[in-house]
Amino acid sequence: MKTKGAILWNVNEPWSVEEIEIDDPREGEVQVQLAASGLCHSDHHLFTGDSPLESYPAIGGHEGAGVITKIGPGVKGLQEGDHVVLSFIPACGQCVPCSTGHQNLCDLGADLLTGKSISDGTSRIRARGKDVIPMCLLGTFAPYVTVHQYSVVKIEDHIPLEVAALVGCGVTTGWGSVTNVAQVRPGENVVVVGIGGVGINSVQAAVAAGANNIIAIDPVAYKREQAKRFGATHTFASMEEALEPVTELTWGRLADVVVLTIGRIQGEHIEPAMWLTGKTGRCVVVGMGHVDDMDVKLSLALLAVMQHTLHGALFGGANPRKEIPSLLSMYQAGKLELDALITNTYRLEDINQGYQDMLDGKNLRGVIKYTEADR
Repeated sequence: MKTKGAILWNVNEPWSVEEIEIDDPREGEVQVQLAASGLCHSDHHLFTGDSPLESYPAIGGHEGAGVITKIGPGVKGLQEGDHVVLSFIPACGQCVPCSTGHQNLCDLGADLLTGKSISDGTSRIRARGKDVIPMCLLGTFAPYVTVHQYSVVKIEDHIPLEVAALVGCGVTTGWGSVTNVAQVRPGENVVVVGIGGVGINSVQAAVAAGANNIIAIDPVAYKREQAKRFGATHTFASMEEALEPVTELTWGRLADVVVLTIGRIQGEHIEPAMWLTGKTGRCVVVGMGHVDDMDVKLSLALLAVMQHTLHGALFGGANPRKEIPSLLSMYQAGKLELDALITNTYRLEDINQGYQDMLDGKNLRGVIKYTEADR
């Protein structure tokens, strides 16, 4: 089918909204008419080249929710009309990580930036006669996607698709980094550094986990205000500014958990985060940096004598087939705030403005909404 999509033709070039062609579903695939797509910082990494691709063009977008409109052969457990969330990492359920409860590390994730479909290794999208690499094998910056069933999670029909889209990445990543990876316990002190679409959900998770002091750190005043709205007890503009007050708040014990959800993390961020981390504390690195960045500033003596744990986290350590429906159930029960995460909505044609708003600190999460005009 012919539709439109937001395409990158090269690094540091604006998103170009233009006509694309999407194939019908093949073996094990479905086609989804999307209602919404989140504007996540990870897609901006394609723009900057921090997440390098084998080639261009590429279509962005990996947070999406919608309704299945076509079913390919061999699809099980899904049918036309089902409401679904797209999981930015597929879960095959058969590889060793999936079989041991680590669906977020599914072996199929190795091809997320290659554009090679899970079914047969070929492309499903073309623009100007060229194959297009879809972000995370999804490409939700288009009103329609053709994706593998391993990337699809069925949800209840009455859940608003606009908010459900966010659970495909940002919400689950932020929440799970606190609950699954850091395993925050009641009464612990938690620091969250970077209050965007991921970090704000780490704040929510710390509240739900029963954390005592929840300290949110971000240079943007608006985001610090929002962090308090979502349950942060204290806010600061930088890790350096926070060190003395956190020391006083915790009677010198410092934080049990520090979660780094900075949009573009750099090696220099690690040392101040570790200084905020108390004895036997856990520092969880969630944000992504450039794939070639190798230098980290870190006191090895502090790491040893404080018995710190420095922990990486992908997709919040989540098993998406379990946790996406679970988080949406919490939303329905009023135990997870999703509606207020959406600061602004945009047309696909306004995607460059949406990302500028993100960079300017104006959004917790911007969302592209698709309407009948986009069909």
